[in-house]
Formats: sequence, C-alpha cells, structure tokens
Amino acid sequence: MKTILFILAFLLIPVVASADKPLWVTADGTSYQSEMDTLKEVKDRAKRDAESKAIETAVGTFIRSRTLVSNSQIAEDLIYAAVRGKITKEQIIASDWDAKERNLYRIKIKALIEPVYPEKGEGLSVKLSLSKTDLKEGDEVKIFYQVSGDSYVYIFSIAADGSVTLLLPNSNMQDNFTRAGRAYQFPPADSPIHLKAMFLPNQKEAFAEERIKIIATRQKEALLSIGFREGIFQVYDAKSTGMISDLVRRLNQIELTDWTENTAGYNLKR
Repeated sequence: MKTILFILAFLLIPVVASADKPLWVTADGTSYQSEMDTLKEVKDRAKRDAESKAIETAVGTFIRSRTLVSNSQIAEDLIYAAVRGKITKEQIIASDWDAKERNLYRIKIKALIEPVYPEKGEGLSVKLSLSKTDLKEGDEVKIFYQVSGDSYVYIFSIAADGSVTLLLPNSNMQDNFTRAGRAYQFPPADSPIHLKAMFLPNQKEAFAEERIKIIATRQKEALLSIGFREGIFQVYDAKSTGMISDLVRRLNQIELTDWTENTAGYNLKR
C-alpha cells in the first residue's frame, strides 16, 4: 500500500482586529418612476438602493480588515466571511430628480453601519476532531468530522511557510459529498493516503501549534481558483496571496445558513 507523507506544520498568525468598529459610508441610490408609481414608492426604492450599496461597501471593508495578505489567514476563523451589516444611523445628504432624466430620482445618504455576525448554532454546523492533540514528529494524524446536514466538505492544511494544501477533495477522492449525521474520517480506513505530522525541513523550532480547517457548504462550490498539483493534492504557495481573498469573497456570496466552518488544532514536538 502506497504511503503519502504529508507535512503538517503551521503556526498561529495574528489577526487584524479593526473589523468590529462601526463604519460611516456614503452611498448613492436611484429609482425610476413608472406611470403606476407614487412619489413615496419611488423615494423609498431609491433610499433602499442607497442603503443596500452602503451595507455592501461596509461589509467589504469589514472583510478586508480581517484578511491578512497571507494564505495562513485561513487558519483563523472564517466566520468573518459571514459578516453582514446593520445601519444604526442615517443621514440624507441630497435628494432630487435627475437633471436630464426627469423620471429618475436620485438620493445620497451617509450611514453608520455595524458588523453583524451570525449566531452560533444557526443553519449548518460541522463537528471536527483529530486522532491526537499532542504529537511527536512522525505520528500519524486522522481527521474526524460530522455535518448536521447533507453538504460538501473541504479540508485544508496550512504550512508554516504560508502555503495551503487542499486535502479534500483531491485527485484520488473527488467526491466530497457528506451525509448528515454520519461520522467520517480522513483519510478513510481503506485509503492509500496517510497523513503524518512532520516539521518543515527548514523549521528550527522544537514546537509548533498546528491546525486543520474544514468548510462545509450545502451546495457544491468552486471555492478556490486552480493552484498547482503536488501529488494528489492541490497546493497554493505563499505567493498566492489572492487565494484567501477569493475564498472569503465566495463564502460571503453564500447565505449564512448554507455554509459553516470549524478548526481543530494540536501540538507538535520533536
């Protein structure tokens, strides 16, 4: 049976902590008036359009402030990708009919928007654990997981050099569909793949805190752009700094109840 030796050595990365502050955003909204529309209906639509754009802008800022320019950010809680915005204060800066298109109503607002995170326990959830939490170099690692609803799972490992490897799906196991309530392990018992905890070749430290990240989505998603292959796994090297931004952006487009994430860690010693 062929053995795949995979290096699992990655470190904790600090998070930028400015995303929780409310943000003032200026945005424009528009609405066309049809023959059936009242003035109030037109103004309300324009205002909602401006509010929606203001929230979208603020959410983008919240996410960027949580996203380090490093693949290692995936080791942090991707719950930040689920942030939404709530308007707490609002000012109308200007509002009037367009000078050229007389049936086009325009409004400009300034809104104070607070980040809102989903409550734990809502929607999809995933349990994640490892076979050991304290390992020595060379020890084999097994990943155990269980989802609350039928979903597709994506399992990642993050190396100390900033590279990210997608463990599942892979070229040998492209089917990542997971049944609700059923216990799974990776690698499966009959798989030729074996994961062993190893320090990176250039790592001098005798200790590392390591993590596995799992993401589950109700629908099959193309979460990541194509990286390069190293054996059966898809790899994103430390120079692929856009990978995290792409992943967060895609998750932000999915309904909060339709995806979830979890992280499991362990300590590695020489």
